[in-house]
Amino acid sequence: MNTQLFTLALLEIIISIIATVVILFISYKILKLLFFKKDDLTHDNLAVTIFISGVILSTGIILSEILPSITNVIRIAATHEETINAMSIVKYSGLYLFIGFVAAILINAAVFLLFSMLTKRVNEFREIQQNNTSVAILVVAILISITLIIKDGIALLVSSMVPYPEVTNYL
Repeated sequence: MNTQLFTLALLEIIISIIATVVILFISYKILKLLFFKKDDLTHDNLAVTIFISGVILSTGIILSEILPSITNVIRIAATHEETINAMSIVKYSGLYLFIGFVAAILINAAVFLLFSMLTKRVNEFREIQQNNTSVAILVVAILISITLIIKDGIALLVSSMVPYPEVTNYL
């Protein structure tokens, strides 16, 4: 068994779990604070649950594209000691997670703006608070669609910031 590879894999799993749980928890708390202060998942408002689930799924999709860049930084640090130190790993990881978090916020804001422009007479937040599941499903479908379309661009943006070691070109 390759113990260095095993240790690296465990480190990547632990970092991925911790980062994902923290980001999803913060996203949920911000969402509840901004839009659904009095609504709770224990009540019978299915529309709020659908909407919150869609935002969490969207954030998870974005994180799934960012976490490989974090693990690449860790792999580079493990194989090239002189290139990246522990502080750089933390710096790059924080930067990547911040970019993902901002991207999730921008995508969610774009969806709300798009939905508001498409349906000028509908206040989606009021409708969701009033348990209008049709509006919640439509908003979540638009949110997930935009997230799936833009996720590769976010991954490319983040991976362009990975500090790969310089390679000589013999051509």
